[in-house]
Amino acid sequence: MKRSVFALPVVAAAALTLAGCSAAGADTASAHSTSGPIAVVASTNVWGDIAKDIGGDHVSVTSIIDDPDKDPHDYQASARNQLAISDAELVVTNGGGYDDFVTTMVKAAGTSPTVLNAATISGYDQHPSTGDFNEHLWYDFPTVDKVAQKLAAAYSKERPADAATFQANEKKFEASVAELAATEAQLKQKYAGKGAAITEPVPLYMLNAIGLDNKTPQKFSEAIENGTDVAPSVLEQTLGLFSSHAVALLAYNEQTTGPQTQQVLTAAKSADVPVVPVTETLPSGKTYLTWMAANLDNIGAALAKSQ
Repeated sequence: MKRSVFALPVVAAAALTLAGCSAAGADTASAHSTSGPIAVVASTNVWGDIAKDIGGDHVSVTSIIDDPDKDPHDYQASARNQLAISDAELVVTNGGGYDDFVTTMVKAAGTSPTVLNAATISGYDQHPSTGDFNEHLWYDFPTVDKVAQKLAAAYSKERPADAATFQANEKKFEASVAELAATEAQLKQKYAGKGAAITEPVPLYMLNAIGLDNKTPQKFSEAIENGTDVAPSVLEQTLGLFSSHAVALLAYNEQTTGPQTQQVLTAAKSADVPVVPVTETLPSGKTYLTWMAANLDNIGAALAKSQ
């Protein structure tokens, strides 16, 4: 079974307060104002930053996963998170099995915030016949655009007087995302068909948009993502990608490392294959847009070395 990023249960302190939060949340829901900042809760600081970009000063955003030094796979929700959910007018969740605990907490709160689910908004088949659904949707610019549009619409419904501001912010954001997509297209023109290796499918939407061919054995990335051991024959096949120079780069998830991913990293460096570090949450000091621009710069620089 595919490992959920938030697979661990809500901590005991939060569980003990669920009933109280539900009652308090019900009162809060009825008392939500039609003025003042919109209370928004996002499952991660990635969607939280996008929510802030579209809402500007008219929103107050709480991101549940907001520490770039923590592995999201080991995250445990808290009573404070539950209270934030109880007060929220709008909740942004990734969906696709990535942050199911948010849905659980919304139900426990007993309130009815607007919930935007990126996986649902994407329109992608979440149960593909081949392989697992790639839930790392923030690396997919078409999905990000769709979520931004839904945010502007939801905000406008909550605060009609500020609708023009939300729409203008969304258009500005969409123009910036279009620049990122144009960079992908430029890289595709130069490097389409080049081989790439990954430890996990975190950046796969971006690599696919650039036209790179993921050479990583599916059983390797699935095992790493699910937190299980890689079969020796699969690991050997993966390591061979670097010694044979079958790939132009390795996209390495810095937030989930272990002995086998370390072997892959070492093999890439030994073969002088460029390594592009990627993360699942927003790095400190970055916005979503500057983070994605940096990822594309790093990929471009790595591919240039393969010429």
